[in-house]
Amino acid sequence: MNFQGKTVLVTGASRGIGEKIAEEFAKRGANIVLNYHQSKKRAEELKIRLISEYKVKVCAIKADISQEEEIEEMIEKALETFSTIDVLVNNAGIAIDTTYEDKTKENFMRTIEVNLVGTFLVTKKVGEIMKKQKKGAIINISSTNGIDTEYIESLDYDASKAGVISLTKNLAKYFGPEIRVNAIASGWVETEMTQELAQEFKNKETDKIILNRFALPEEIAKVVAFLASEDASYITGSIIRVDGGTK
Repeated sequence: MNFQGKTVLVTGASRGIGEKIAEEFAKRGANIVLNYHQSKKRAEELKIRLISEYKVKVCAIKADISQEEEIEEMIEKALETFSTIDVLVNNAGIAIDTTYEDKTKENFMRTIEVNLVGTFLVTKKVGEIMKKQKKGAIINISSTNGIDTEYIESLDYDASKAGVISLTKNLAKYFGPEIRVNAIASGWVETEMTQELAQEFKNKETDKIILNRFALPEEIAKVVAFLASEDASYITGSIIRVDGGTK
């Protein structure tokens, strides 16, 4: 899977799964657009590291993906640098977990706005470029929370990820046959966020996983790279579970 000369835009790329996705594509020769919202320092550090280690071109661009104007500015800057976008990875997302009683309309709407509406908005803008090119691959990062591993504390997040799955299937029909659209439904992944979970809870969740551990971010990244590659040329509209065999 060689992406030499290709340009990959990864949203939410400054940390966690997004960081490893960006690195996976850089390893394979792709030029990278790192989108971030708040973590400028980390995005710039990642940019420098990818350029140094993999000798690829990288730009880091700030944008809140729930804001159309900021998305448009991000894409304009990306095109000034690379002229095309060949792969889009919609990874950016937030979770505002609380008890059911503490759920607010504001938090619920913000979660939907970023995770679902943001994915739609970025895809709409980048999709226009891909349609002109008559080629491209779009990979959305969803979650098994959007399928069958719901938690009352994250019901807004779960709803947003279920929406991403539905969105993926609709977009695959709209953009086909030239542009493929798929999603990954990941289970638990070892990130900074999951490191903050109580060990007792992590043990309980691990017991539900056939492989008896959380995924590493790079394991998710490898599946993303596969779906973006020509090796997956006959896959579109699919939701790929990467959850270690959750029982």
